Amino acid sequence: MNIATSISADQPAGVSVVRDARGLESFRDSACAATLWDRAASPDAISWFAGLDADTLPCGRVVVLANAVGETAQHLCDISGMPKGQQCDWLIDDIASLAQRFSDLMQSAYLQLRLEAVATNACRKFHLDAIMGRLVCTYRGTGTQYGTSVSGKEPEHIFTVPTGAPILLRGTRWPPKPEMGLLHRSPPIEGTGETRLVLVLDPIFDLETAE
Repeated sequence: MNIATSISADQPAGVSVVRDARGLESFRDSACAATLWDRAASPDAISWFAGLDADTLPCGRVVVLANAVGETAQHLCDISGMPKGQQCDWLIDDIASLAQRFSDLMQSAYLQLRLEAVATNACRKFHLDAIMGRLVCTYRGTGTQYGTSVSGKEPEHIFTVPTGAPILLRGTRWPPKPEMGLLHRSPPIEGTGETRLVLVLDPIFDLETAE
C-alpha cells in the first residue's frame, strides 16, 4: 500500500485539482468525483492550531443558513474557549467563506455545519457518504484520505489531502451515482496522540429531513 501525503499530478480518475476558488466549479463536471483546492492556507494559523490544547478546539453540529455560518463558527469558538486573536479570526472568516462558496455551488441556502476535534479512528473504512455532496477541510492534523477502489477492495494507492486544503466529495445521492470507484476515509490516528480539527459542510435541501 502506497500513501501520498502531498498533492501530486498523478491523481486518481475523477479527481480535479484546482488552484483558485473559481476552479471549484469543476465539481459540477460530469467526469468529476471530487475537487481538491490546492490553496495556500495561512501557515501561521495552521501552525497555531497545531499548538493549541485540544480541549479548546471548537466542536458543534448545527443546520444554519449559509450567510450565518460565520456567526455560528464564532459562537462555537467562544464556547470552546479558543484563544481570541488573528488566527482565530482567520478560522472564522475561512469557514464563512468556504460555506458561502459551497452553498452557491450546491444551490442550497442551508448547510449542516460540523466542526469536530477528532482523536479516534472515526470513519476509518473507505466509503461513499449517503449525501449529494460534501466539503471537508482539516485545519489541524492529517487530512482526509482517498483513493480508487477496484472490486470493492481498499485502494492500493492512498492520497492524503494537505492540512488546510478543502476537498469537495460527491456522495451516493449525486445524480447519477459516482461510478469512478473513488472512496475516502478519515485517517486512522487512534493511539498516536494526534487530535484533528475538521470542518464538514453538507447541503440541506429539506429542513424537515435534516438531522
